[in-house]
Amino acid sequence: MKHSTNFLSSSGKVLVISGPTGSGESTVTNEIIKQYPNFVRLTTATTRPKRLKEKDKVDYYFFTEDEFKREIECGNIIEYQNNRNGVYYGSYKPDLEKKFASEKIVIVNPDIVGTRFYKKHYHAPTIFIAPESIDDIRTRLLNREPNMDSEQLASRLAYAQQEIKEESPYYDYQVINRQNKLDQTIAKVIEILKKEGFIDKTE
Repeated sequence: MKHSTNFLSSSGKVLVISGPTGSGESTVTNEIIKQYPNFVRLTTATTRPKRLKEKDKVDYYFFTEDEFKREIECGNIIEYQNNRNGVYYGSYKPDLEKKFASEKIVIVNPDIVGTRFYKKHYHAPTIFIAPESIDDIRTRLLNREPNMDSEQLASRLAYAQQEIKEESPYYDYQVINRQNKLDQTIAKVIEILKKEGFIDKTE
């Protein structure tokens, strides 16, 4: 089940960089922020368990399910979804307010529900980061979680294939993130950002 709710009215700029699990959208986001300090990432709220080395309020805002639902009720979660594993993900309004106050361009990494939300309410350009092949996603997932069981891996790969087939056509741009070719991926994204006026064309 997926939902959207109230949104934050603001003149702040938003950019969507999304893709299936293991596509590299987070890596692309981090590289853009590293190269261009006028960008900042929205920190997502979630109910999933914290992974090793992850920090609360830095990597994610970690909530229990009851806490997450209370945040929805009080209007602090402006769009969210409950995914196939029963885990909630959503945009945390206090973090978005803080990032808008910095007057930087906010990069969000949502699913298709969040993408539609930001496109509708913030006129955000949307970029879909796709793998060259499903085997690339398999490799990245196993590098991230070497002990992932075969059933979970198969489920994630099937869902990634579904996202690529059904959701990628909705996005304004699609960029293939080829294995060991991150520099090429970043260069293509930068060209899009120049076209959209987020980066000076002379840079």
